[in-house]
Amino acid sequence: MSASVTQIWRHPIKAHGREALDRVTLTAHHCLPFDRAWAVAHENSAVDGSEWARCGNFSRGAKAPQLMAISAELNEAAGTITLHHPDRPDLTINPDRDGDAFLNWVRPLMPEDRAQSARLVRAQARGMTDAPFPSITLCNMASHRAVEAQMGQPLSIHRWRGNIWLDGLAPWQEFDWVGRQVKIGSAIFTVRERTGRCAATTANPETGQRDADTLGALRHWGHTDFSVQAEVTTGGEIALDDEVTLL
Repeated sequence: MSASVTQIWRHPIKAHGREALDRVTLTAHHCLPFDRAWAVAHENSAVDGSEWARCGNFSRGAKAPQLMAISAELNEAAGTITLHHPDRPDLTINPDRDGDAFLNWVRPLMPEDRAQSARLVRAQARGMTDAPFPSITLCNMASHRAVEAQMGQPLSIHRWRGNIWLDGLAPWQEFDWVGRQVKIGSAIFTVRERTGRCAATTANPETGQRDADTLGALRHWGHTDFSVQAEVTTGGEIALDDEVTLL
């Protein structure tokens, strides 16, 4: 196997933005630093960030596709996030203090017939990833290209909201890693499960409009899964172009 890291992404606010990284230091049994560090609880949810909660408690792209077009820049030193969206002015906030400013900014992006965003909460124990463990999503560029070929159209990788993108593998080879360990850079991951996908992937991350039946395309292979969820078992640094080794 000859594979390498091509892209690294973190998502500071769950389902609300993405940011590219050149390198990152990972800690055992933790998410990628600042990944899903904040989440947007909707009006029917009682979560406060004190413990992990299922995605149904939050505003997310599966129900509000316009959220998929948000990108983010985290300034760790200043403690601020700058958010961008094609239909909204840029917004820079301290997410621990400026929750109301965020809610006012995001309100026009929420469908009126869905539970509205109510609170911006800080994940106190670990990032609010979709998996009930501190997950990091490993994505395969060859699998992405297979979906593009099946659909007959180019797709942004941001539909999948992955953390680490790998190239040099066969399509869907990552599914064979479940239960195995993978070394990337100096970090070691245990691959826990495949990532089941939802309607969020049907929305264009540039426009926020639903324009691709990604789930229908995945059913060509008899599933609606894309990527795998892994947990860091040995911490270390990973960077672009690092080699990937199946242990």
